[in-house]
Amino acid sequence: MTGGTGFVGAHSVAALLRSGQQVRLLVRDEAGVGRALRPLGIDPAAVEVLVGDVTDPDAVAKAVDGAEAVLHAASVYSFDSRRADEMRRTNVRGTALVLSAAAAAGARRVVHVSSVGALFPAEGPVIRTDSPVGEPREVYLATKAAAERVARDHQAAGAPVVITYPPALLGPHDPHLGDQNSRLRNELRGLMPLWPGGGLPVGDVRDTAALHAALLTGPADGPGRHFGPQHFLTTRAYVRAVREATGRTLPALYLPARAMLPFGRLTGAVQHVWPWHIPAEYGAVYTCAVAVPAEGDAPLGIAPRPVAETMADTVRWLYEQRHVTGRQAGRQAGPPPGAPRGGGGRG
Repeated sequence: MTGGTGFVGAHSVAALLRSGQQVRLLVRDEAGVGRALRPLGIDPAAVEVLVGDVTDPDAVAKAVDGAEAVLHAASVYSFDSRRADEMRRTNVRGTALVLSAAAAAGARRVVHVSSVGALFPAEGPVIRTDSPVGEPREVYLATKAAAERVARDHQAAGAPVVITYPPALLGPHDPHLGDQNSRLRNELRGLMPLWPGGGLPVGDVRDTAALHAALLTGPADGPGRHFGPQHFLTTRAYVRAVREATGRTLPALYLPARAMLPFGRLTGAVQHVWPWHIPAEYGAVYTCAVAVPAEGDAPLGIAPRPVAETMADTVRWLYEQRHVTGRQAGRQAGPPPGAPRGGGGRG
């Protein structure tokens, strides 16, 4: 497995171990294994660890050698324009190396973690698993589209590659406080009073992890494509869910997403010379402008948990990790950080 110390990866590791599987991780930093897995109740000694990078052919070949199945979850997910080269290197070259090595090693099942964004902009009002790969005008989404083409080429060649399309993911226990949880934190801190219109697909990382475990442990029935469990929310519905989870007013002003794109381009240009991260990102605005719902029922019978549950669990976790204050977390603050409390959700 690649990307096992990331948000999707760590939760997928936990789901696989709980189903009785043996897991080997290819990681750049061995110390990150414990930081990612211990909060999920996983002893890092429960996994085999190889140190290396997904852009290193020798490290990748060693990682997949003898593996019955491979989960490729390594990816740089960011709308920060300063990380463009890193995204191209990891998301595209890394995918090409991992999928080729997994096929050469004879893995019976290879799961490539793509993104719904790889199918944007869509040709119609919905996206399907057979929708054409998108031609997005944004660096991160463009690298995921390029990686999607690599995965589909392997499928066309008959390799046992399965593709998953996670939505924008929220949830607790995020090792690096990634893009979506950071955006929620910024909203709670009052840094996002202006929102683009449109919408975005939202899901819970625990549901996507359950999908990965089901795909990797189930019968190998050839190539396939699956959307991660998700809800499509307008940005108004998203902010409303945050208000309901916290009990706070959280004033917000909405403008047409396409009208905000020039402002997003400007902040992207400024970001290259401004040392601190600017929350108003072109990629986030662009996604809201082009996103459409995914068509289909719950993948493999894994229904998305309610948005209210995901939002409450995520806000509570942000508070417990001191990413937001009690006032900012509102009714999800509960006991002070570190105090024992019952867990919410389905684990």
